Amino acid sequence: MTDKKWAFEDLEPGVTIPFGEKTVGAEEIKDFAQQFDAQPMHLDEEAGKASILGGLSASGWHSCAIFMRMLYDALLVDSTSQGSPGITEARWKRPVIAGDTLTGQTTVLERRALKSRPGIGLVTFRHLVTNQRGETVMEMENPIMFRMREAEDAA
Repeated sequence: MTDKKWAFEDLEPGVTIPFGEKTVGAEEIKDFAQQFDAQPMHLDEEAGKASILGGLSASGWHSCAIFMRMLYDALLVDSTSQGSPGITEARWKRPVIAGDTLTGQTTVLERRALKSRPGIGLVTFRHLVTNQRGETVMEMENPIMFRMREAEDAA
């Protein structure tokens, strides 16, 4: 039996888990962009202001990385997670601008035990990331595999 807070059995449809807050700074945006997405609106304040984004903005991939950390801190760190087979959907709804404070939540949509892997279940989540104005900046949906608490639950 696991002592983790979140196992397959705990993740029933409708369960919602809130994320903590993360304020996104200009230097963080530039550092990420320098390494992974060196478009001008992610590297330079003036280029960001001149773009349709309206300011120095985080790359969508940076937003995904921030989300992943938020999900880890809220759920995965204290779970029986076994990883994910992929992402079903990811949408960047609004730009994340330097100084924005992000939060959000994840909600269980469905779950099922895997016949091919006894003791493991697949849980599908809908994730929302919002800014300090309550505007959705990112939506994602994906399945994650979790161990069951006890071997007999796999039968």
